[in-house]
Amino acid sequence: MSTQSQCQRFRIGYALAPKKGQSLIQPSLLTKASERGIDLIPIDPIKPLIEQGPFDCIVHKLYGPDWTRQLQQFSSQNPNVPIIDSPDSIERLHNRISMLEVVTQLKLHFDNEKFGVPNQVVVSEMKSLTSIEDLKLTFPVIAKPLVADGSVKSHQMYLIFDSQGLESMTAPFVLQEFVNHGGFIFKVYVAGMNVKCVKRKSLPDISEEKLKSLKGFLPFSRISNLIDNDKKVHDDGKKNSQGDEVDLESVEMPSQSFLCELARGMREALGLNLFNFDVMRDARDSNRYLIIDVNYFPGYAKMPGYESIMTDFFLQVLNKSSVGVTE
Repeated sequence: MSTQSQCQRFRIGYALAPKKGQSLIQPSLLTKASERGIDLIPIDPIKPLIEQGPFDCIVHKLYGPDWTRQLQQFSSQNPNVPIIDSPDSIERLHNRISMLEVVTQLKLHFDNEKFGVPNQVVVSEMKSLTSIEDLKLTFPVIAKPLVADGSVKSHQMYLIFDSQGLESMTAPFVLQEFVNHGGFIFKVYVAGMNVKCVKRKSLPDISEEKLKSLKGFLPFSRISNLIDNDKKVHDDGKKNSQGDEVDLESVEMPSQSFLCELARGMREALGLNLFNFDVMRDARDSNRYLIIDVNYFPGYAKMPGYESIMTDFFLQVLNKSSVGVTE
């Protein structure tokens, strides 16, 4: 028996929607956590939180005023129990403008890499929309719902090719600059100080010549899940701006030191521990990276070796040995 298991065991309560719980709390995670002295305990959202426990930590992804009130009540009576994460901090990620503002405010400097966000603007009313040029954007652009609350509607996006396509939209929405990025993106998962990057296929590059033949708009739900829609943009398969098929195996990762420092800055600025962000590499400048989206408590189970990463994070929180843990 390990030294950890001989000592006091930790109890982490988790409050997740059923689908989220089934995805994250897999037998492999329960086993890994148990081996390191952690018991993952489901929280019943029907019962008052204050009547459940005891817990050494709470992780959650539930929303609403009643749940927020229960967390506040629990915290007031258990001030030493970390709650991951604060509802107020999470709320910032429910707006596609405020979620990226933090990136523009980061005071980070790197020897080679540059980072930022694509140009974007909120369209509150269609009658106020005159032309794409007045918005200081050019086609193609991406239209995204202003609200990013994890609902099906919040994932519905459109790649817009011309004025006719733009006029088909319904306000309010966010218009974001489309940047050619080689047909792939990087998804960076953050769990406290733990940072893991994976590659995903994305929207194909669109040349000026190709844009002339594209009309209206193309709906899609997730930028990193476009295998079918891609054929509507490039009928010759998933290709980059040079006409070559995208081979993810050959795509070079950003440096881990760059990603870790960027994640640290975002973690501290957001006041969050559990999130991921999508990064694209500008096809015009391989040292320029653009953050296009930030999500709270993403699908960690999709990440290779997530069991060890999540367990390491839990221990960071429980031992409070890391200054990177935000409570």
